[in-house]
Amino acid sequence: MRQRDEEFRRFVAERSAALLRLAYLLCTDKALAEDVLQNALVKGYLRWSRIASNPEAYLRRVIVTVAADERRRPWRRELPAAEVPDGPDPAEPYSAVEVRGQLLAALSALPPRQRAAVVLRHWVGLDPDSVAQMLGCSPGTLNDR
Repeated sequence: MRQRDEEFRRFVAERSAALLRLAYLLCTDKALAEDVLQNALVKGYLRWSRIASNPEAYLRRVIVTVAADERRRPWRRELPAAEVPDGPDPAEPYSAVEVRGQLLAALSALPPRQRAAVVLRHWVGLDPDSVAQMLGCSPGTLNDR
């Protein structure tokens, strides 16, 4: 049990920033991305013995699924506050994008599955076959034009 916990802790320490960026690009909301990642990590921890050979691929798929589920369940979202707490942290990796606002607006305009396909294909850099497998569609629907 301790070895499993240590392996999981090490994986989270090494890969959580990249997985958070993926979740953020899918959700375009920092707090929601953190929630999505947390939910995905819980699912990954519970299945660690089965996914330890390739946990990142499993967690990417879970993040895509959880992000899509969150969009379909607006009643589970937090209500907006009258005042925004703190501004974006400049030390965060995804705030360094020069055209951040344009990128997020374009991603927000896409339906969840298209957004997932774009992020996985062009941000994460997965090949069309891998993206198609994660999204449960044929590679032909992801052709690059």
